[in-house]
Amino acid sequence: MRSNLLATAIVAGLGLSSLAFAGDAAAATKTAAKAPAVTAEQMAQLQAQMAQLQAQLDALKAQTADQQAQADAQSDVNVAQAQAIEDTQKTKESVDKLAKLVNDTKIGGRMFFDASSISQKDNGEKTDSSGTGFDVKRFYLTVDHKFNDIWSANLTTDFQYLSAISNTEVFVKKAYVQGKFDDAFTLRIGAADMPWIPYAEKFYGMRYVENTLTDRLSYGTSSDWGMHALGDLGGGIANYQVSVVNGRGYRNFSRSKSVDVEARVAFTPTSDTVIAVGGYSGKRGQETENIDPPQTAERVNLMAAYANPKGFRVGAEWFQAKNWAVTNVVDDKADGWSVWGSVPLTATGINAFARYDKANTSKDVDPSRENKYFNLGVEFPVTKGFKLAAVYKDTKNENDTTIDLHTQEFGVWGDVSF
Repeated sequence: MRSNLLATAIVAGLGLSSLAFAGDAAAATKTAAKAPAVTAEQMAQLQAQMAQLQAQLDALKAQTADQQAQADAQSDVNVAQAQAIEDTQKTKESVDKLAKLVNDTKIGGRMFFDASSISQKDNGEKTDSSGTGFDVKRFYLTVDHKFNDIWSANLTTDFQYLSAISNTEVFVKKAYVQGKFDDAFTLRIGAADMPWIPYAEKFYGMRYVENTLTDRLSYGTSSDWGMHALGDLGGGIANYQVSVVNGRGYRNFSRSKSVDVEARVAFTPTSDTVIAVGGYSGKRGQETENIDPPQTAERVNLMAAYANPKGFRVGAEWFQAKNWAVTNVVDDKADGWSVWGSVPLTATGINAFARYDKANTSKDVDPSRENKYFNLGVEFPVTKGFKLAAVYKDTKNENDTTIDLHTQEFGVWGDVSF
């Protein structure tokens, strides 16, 4: 702006000089006889001055154009910087959202496998189940997502080999939305852990080697579709769970006319000790508008156990079930008990363990029918999240007449979790 004013002033000065020169020329005309004529030298000097002024004017114009170009360039830089800042902010917001999703979502998995040799005899004759092989008994993939401090969700898929169809199958083990409103009250809606079997597994600690008593004999399921309320009543003194479910287990969420109820309450005198009682009642999902099962399935469970982080465990479980089939005309009962223990052999986590089960699976209809099971083994930690166990198992299912099934198995069992 100042350069423009200076240029204007110079031009105005040149104009005034021209006017003055014109006036002088008129006066000179009147006194031509008296004034000397303009010499060539004077004319050359005047032209030189005008050329110098024109050069200065051109320089000022060039300087002004350069300053304007710099101003335009700075404006472009400012626009580019503003766009870069805006893009950076958008990128940061996207990264923050991704980071929140990653931080609020946990992905994990667990695999139970074994490589073993089985010898099975039915009334003294070997069956086709005998042989040596590798099995993946379970493979879970789990996704946990936290929406906020109260609400979260869980999806757990399960891989299993089904001998009935001689094929593998992938299905949903757990799929629920959870609202934790207080330590004393958490609500899960969907397929979730049932009150008894997963709780007993926690204290038994060797699920990858064998199911717990009630699960092994199929007098319960570890997960079912419904509504589950659970919580800790404070101070670690007691905890509970009540589940209202379809009754057919996590593999079948078809509707029925009624719902089943399973509940558990556990007293924990210390963080390592538990005394628990549980129960189940319902039609096991088999009551519909057109089918009215003649019986109601009932079950009672008791457990006392001790388990510390160093590997020492001891416990006992007992159950009694009535009319578990719910479709029989004649009432029947079953009961059984299981004892287990493990002892650390080294400070590095090598443990020796053993278990013994005995059950009467038909106390009213076939009182002589018994199921006996025991195992012996040594567990070895390989690395964090990976352990192996060398195990011998022995199972007998027999009665006084026609049933005599004896299964012996020896091999290596593994548990991998991540």
